[in-house]
Amino acid sequence: MINLTMKHLRYFEALARHGHFGRAAAACSISQPALSVQMKELEALLGAPLIERNARQIRLSALGEELAERARDILRAVDEIEDLARTSHGPLAGRLRIGVIPTVAPYMLPGVIKHLTRCYPDLDLRPREAITQTLLRDMLDGRLDVAIVALPLSEPTLHEEPLFQEDFVLVRSLEDAGKPAPNPEALREMRLLLLEEGHCFRDQALSFCKAATMQPRELMEGSSLSTLVQMVGAGIGVTLIPDMAVAIETRSAPVSVVPLPAPRPSRTIGMVWRKSTPLAEQLSGIAAQLRDATSEGITPIAQNSMTAGAGLGI
Repeated sequence: MINLTMKHLRYFEALARHGHFGRAAAACSISQPALSVQMKELEALLGAPLIERNARQIRLSALGEELAERARDILRAVDEIEDLARTSHGPLAGRLRIGVIPTVAPYMLPGVIKHLTRCYPDLDLRPREAITQTLLRDMLDGRLDVAIVALPLSEPTLHEEPLFQEDFVLVRSLEDAGKPAPNPEALREMRLLLLEEGHCFRDQALSFCKAATMQPRELMEGSSLSTLVQMVGAGIGVTLIPDMAVAIETRSAPVSVVPLPAPRPSRTIGMVWRKSTPLAEQLSGIAAQLRDATSEGITPIAQNSMTAGAGLGI
């Protein structure tokens, strides 16, 4: 009988995921030499190589590829057993790994953490900010318990729970304050600042402008909403941001904010989790609490930012 341990599987899965000993060791909170020893021990137990090593990166052998997939399934199942045990002890407690997209995290996550900490004092929250595709992959691989994202995702193995809907607003130069809001056709003629590839908010903005085929020279990219708003303040162009971001992102930039004409672009923010998770009932309860809190205008998201923008040339 091969004496594989959960430690072997967790370390190997991290190495397969990162493709690098240093990054995998850091993710596992062990030294790189210790990880190397564990991998050599695992290969000795199996009697076959799992890794092709070179100076820059590692590649998995055919057996390594197969083991990585099986290891993810096993680790996810073990985590779900742990979650099942937690559900039998009353209120939600212990580790909860929560992912949030970057266009939500700075504005909603602090309120969510405060709210959950107050309601579930024994909960150990592990927040992570990343783009949708990364959160989706980590959710399916069992490295996240729940995520707050823009819906829909249309992933059949995930449950989607809408929380609220919010509009996008146009951020432009202070000199344009008081001018009528442009329609999508007029917006296509402007220098539009967008988030870089990979952000779902970029795709939503382009969808409103019907500008999926815009040439790169007509667009400028930034890595965050803060960068985009500051670029607008410098007179470089215009941008769209979600309503929840207005109060924070425009307070230090010389810009004006205006609602867009109907039908206004908007997005639905919600929670997603695996349909198979034993925490489904508890997560549904959390979603209901956050939905009620946002509808009543209390903590989880900033107060209605359009009101806060009254002095910004709206």
